[in-house]
Amino acid sequence: MLLSQQDVLKLGMGAGNETAVAEFTLEGFSGLDQRLQLFLSLILLLMYLTTVTGNTMIIFLVCVDHRLQTPMYFFISNLAFLEIWFTSSTTIKLLVILSSGRRTISLKSCFAQSYFYVALGFTEFALLVVMSFDRYVAICQPLHYAAIMKQQLCTHLVVAAWVLGFTLSSYHLVLFSKLTFCGPNKIHHFFCDSSPLFKLSCSDTTLLWKADSIFISFVVLGSLCLIMVSYMCIFHCILHMPSASGRRKAFATCSSHLTALAIVYGSCIVLYARPSEGVSLETNTIVALLNTVLYPFLNPFIYSLRNKTVKLALEEALGRPKVWLFPRS
Repeated sequence: MLLSQQDVLKLGMGAGNETAVAEFTLEGFSGLDQRLQLFLSLILLLMYLTTVTGNTMIIFLVCVDHRLQTPMYFFISNLAFLEIWFTSSTTIKLLVILSSGRRTISLKSCFAQSYFYVALGFTEFALLVVMSFDRYVAICQPLHYAAIMKQQLCTHLVVAAWVLGFTLSSYHLVLFSKLTFCGPNKIHHFFCDSSPLFKLSCSDTTLLWKADSIFISFVVLGSLCLIMVSYMCIFHCILHMPSASGRRKAFATCSSHLTALAIVYGSCIVLYARPSEGVSLETNTIVALLNTVLYPFLNPFIYSLRNKTVKLALEEALGRPKVWLFPRS
C-alpha cells in the first residue's frame, strides 16, 4: 500500500530517532540575483585561494627558515594549518552553492560540517590561549623564556589544544543524536550551524538548545577570561618597563595577537554568547562570513607580512632582492 506524504511525516515523528528528512537545503544568499551570486562566488574563490596559499606559505617558511623556528612561529604555523581547514569546512560548500545553485546537503554531511566547524573553532580558542601564554612568558619572564618554552612543552601544548578542541565538541554529536527531523528542511544559512538545525527539528529542543548555548558560551568566555588574565599581567609588566623603546617593542609583539583576538572573539560573541533572538538573520550571515572567510583570509597578513623577519624569509625563499619585494619608505 502506498503512503501519502503526510503519512510518511507522521511515521517519521513517531519513530524515535528515525527521521523522514534525508537532506537539507541551504538557503543562504538565495535572495541575491544570479549574476550577483556568481560575482560573489568569484570574490570568495579568490579569497579562499589566497587564504590557502598564504597560510601554507606561513607553514612552509616556519619549516625551512631557522629564524622562524621559535615557539611563537611554531604556534602561528599551527594556527595557519587550522585556518586552512576551518575555512574549508564552510567555504567550499558555499562556493558550490553560489556558482552552481546546488544547495542540498545530506543529513550526515550536514552533521559532519557542523561538528568540524565547532571542533576547529574550539581548537582555535585553545591555540589562542596557548599563544597568549607564550606572550606572557616572553614579556614577563624574558630571562626564563628559553628554559620554559622548550620544544617539548610547545608540542604538548599544541597537541593538547587539538585534543581538547575535538573532545569538547563531541557533545555536539550527542546533541544531534537526540534530534529528529520530519518537516521543513530549509536551513536559512550558508552552512549547517547548530541554531538553524535546532529550529528545524520536530523534537523538543528547549533543553538541548540551552545546553548548547551554555556550553559554547562557557568555552568562548572561559578561554577569553584566561587570555585577559595573561594580558593583564603583560600590560602590567609593559607599563613598568623603564625604557620607552622597550615598551613599544613589547606592545608590537602583541599587536598581531590582539588583532586576531578582537576579530575572533568579537564575531563569536555576537553569534553565540548572546540570545539568538537578538541577532537578525542578516547579521548572523555577515558575522559568520567574517568568522569563517574573512579572518582566515587576513590571518597571513595579521601575523606575518607585517613582520620584518617573515618578510626577509619570504624574500629569500622567493629568491628576490629585499628592495624589490618590500621597498623601504
